Amino acid sequence: MAGAKLTISSKNYSSWSLRGWLLCRMAGLDFEEAKVDIDDPDTRQELLLLSPSVLVPRLTHGDVTVWDTLAIAEYLAEIAPDAGLLPADQAVRAHCRAVSGEMHSGFYNLRSALPMNLKARHDHFKIFSGARPDVDRIKAIWRECLDKYGGPYLFGDLTMADAMYAPVCTRFRTYAVELEPELSAYCDTIFNWPLMQEWTEAALAEPEEIVELEVEF
Repeated sequence: MAGAKLTISSKNYSSWSLRGWLLCRMAGLDFEEAKVDIDDPDTRQELLLLSPSVLVPRLTHGDVTVWDTLAIAEYLAEIAPDAGLLPADQAVRAHCRAVSGEMHSGFYNLRSALPMNLKARHDHFKIFSGARPDVDRIKAIWRECLDKYGGPYLFGDLTMADAMYAPVCTRFRTYAVELEPELSAYCDTIFNWPLMQEWTEAALAEPEEIVELEVEF
């Protein structure tokens, strides 16, 4: 699979770029990275959640262009069925799609209150009440999947669900969200994932900053 381009933005701030990049790497896609200008007004609007996510990630593969993260995941699962983006069992596959879709379409309060920022680390952070149900729901999803499928990833082996929830692990670490041992171990598994380490290293080396996303106490 060659001749692909993935358009992304900031590796430090863009959770959707991270998801799309992980999915492409998991699928074994040979792709070129193209970065949009972080100073572009449309890019900043997207990163600040003030406009729909249509700029990044955007996958161009031959004559195909896909700009929605979940659509990218499904496309890659079609062209790389042996990559394991979806579980082999039909019922488990449906469950994986459901939790991935919930991450894709929900948790707006979490995104607003705890923006992704890999360079930041807070010892204590007060989560406003509107975001707490999102945090609790994500914990419940993780707990159910890990208990049902035995870990170390949400569905046993790596799937698209782990790519969808990987940025949440970084948010929980950045903002010191309390996790029970089982969930903390899952986050550690994600942090130790070589692809996540590669992305994080690049994110930490980025020079640019978006002041609006630098949360203050």
